[in-house]
Amino acid sequence: MYNAHGRMAPQAPNPRLIDLLDQIRQEFDQEARKSTEYEVQITGQINEVELVRSRLLQLERDHQQMKAKYEDDLARLQRELDNRGGPSQSSHHHGPSQPPPPSIGHGPSNLFGGIMAGSAAQGGPGLAPPPQEQPQPQGLPPHMPQGPPGLNPAPGPPSHAPFGGYQPAPAVNGYGQVPPPTASPGGKPRPRGPPGPATPQQNSAAPYPGSPQQAAQSLLQSNTLADLEVDQLPQEFKKEGQDWFAVFNPKIQRRLDVDLLHNLVHASVVCCVRFSHDGRYVATGCNRSAQIYEVETGQAVAHLQDGNLPDDGDLYIRSVCFSPDGLYLATGAEDKIIRVWEIATRTIRHQFIGHEQDIYSLDFSRNGEFIASGSGDRTVRLWNIRSNQQSLQLSIEDGVTTVAISPDNRFVAAGSLDKSVRVWDANTGRLVERLEGEQGHKDSVYSVAFAPTGDRLVSGSLDKTIKMWELTTQPHMMPGSGPRGGKCLRTFEGHKDFVLSVALTPHGEWVLSGSKDRGVQFWDPNTGVAQLMLQGHKNSVISVAPSPTGGVFATGSGDMRARIWRYGAYNGPS
Repeated sequence: MYNAHGRMAPQAPNPRLIDLLDQIRQEFDQEARKSTEYEVQITGQINEVELVRSRLLQLERDHQQMKAKYEDDLARLQRELDNRGGPSQSSHHHGPSQPPPPSIGHGPSNLFGGIMAGSAAQGGPGLAPPPQEQPQPQGLPPHMPQGPPGLNPAPGPPSHAPFGGYQPAPAVNGYGQVPPPTASPGGKPRPRGPPGPATPQQNSAAPYPGSPQQAAQSLLQSNTLADLEVDQLPQEFKKEGQDWFAVFNPKIQRRLDVDLLHNLVHASVVCCVRFSHDGRYVATGCNRSAQIYEVETGQAVAHLQDGNLPDDGDLYIRSVCFSPDGLYLATGAEDKIIRVWEIATRTIRHQFIGHEQDIYSLDFSRNGEFIASGSGDRTVRLWNIRSNQQSLQLSIEDGVTTVAISPDNRFVAAGSLDKSVRVWDANTGRLVERLEGEQGHKDSVYSVAFAPTGDRLVSGSLDKTIKMWELTTQPHMMPGSGPRGGKCLRTFEGHKDFVLSVALTPHGEWVLSGSKDRGVQFWDPNTGVAQLMLQGHKNSVISVAPSPTGGVFATGSGDMRARIWRYGAYNGPS
């Protein structure tokens, strides 16, 4: 429509359009309100999540504080218990109390500092609770001590000798030599010592990266069973007991099985373990005494303690070894004396005196004619059983930690703080081998053991490795010639801390090792690959020893326990 001037006249608004616009405006306002409500709800939920997160963090902090307080209280109670002489054993106990081993540090008067630092006496993290009183052994002959280890034996001769009446086993060397866990104060200053102090490692592995196949692939590179996470391994690659577990190498065929037979509680650190040659008995050395147990039953059958010693102070038995006929047990201690005990009568047959510092290792020759000893006084000494006299003294530049006699009785080997392994002719004292150098260990050698064939030697070191040596001690060597260096056949790597004890099983099928990482490992001597790792002790595994008859081995630890284990061929899942 046009007005009088010819222009279009404005039209009235369309009611329909107005209604649509109002409807759109209302819907927009409604959606805006909903959006605001959603934002408010999301903000509230975010605040709730943050509140939950802060509460979880607070709970975690509270848990850590409670855990730390609990561990401090436990350590304090452990120290109080140790200061009072350890757990109660019997009201008839007339022997000295069993205090914890002395604190170990790094210094010139301490040859072996750091090995037992953080032991049970110090209440370190992850350590076992104090040992409980053992039940009295049942069915023992009347001359046996009736009670747990630590009781003095009944006086008087026995009604019969428990160790007589059998023939010695074939001459083999399946014994792990004993590293010293402590050192007594007052020793002569030494030019060097092992690194220390260090606390025993916890039995915790690195995070498990993925599947078992990835773990096996990783193992190809590291050969370290301790890096595997036991909880995520397939069942066929692990075995778990009540307080122990074994991890089997997932990259190679499983050939071994293992079980715990006996847990032998002691009143102090167990420094050494050793089997009789017929495999029926195992001896242990601890503070002030040596014990003998029946392997089949785990019962204590003898307690050997020198009653002439003063009742106060520590005196650790660092090494024990049976005579080939099983009638005698030799013990080496911190008081520099070698005692040869007649087991049947619990009496000292003879004492060898001459060392000027602690005795750390002993070995009995397979013909029963002499004993080799190693000491912190830098000497290896041979003692004639028949004449009760020292027959040979071999001096080196540093403390001797371990000795072993070859199966044919011709040679004696020793490991030292100077990182070397030496081998001498046992008759002439001539040095025929010095195993060191580029192929050798990078730190102190704590354990040596001959292979049953006598032509090879294994050594364990604070450098965390084991080495197998091919010996060149041939009889055609010219008299007066210098020592020849044996060949290092292979190095076994996989322990996470000091290797304290090594041995070979009776027929040389396996190399056995114990470490400050609390683990025991079985190694294939032909490849250097670990077959299994065993964890059960709560402190350093100081000593390992296989039975000369096979199928059984023993371990001694800073957790105040010795254990007897069974090993054998793996026959698949049970």
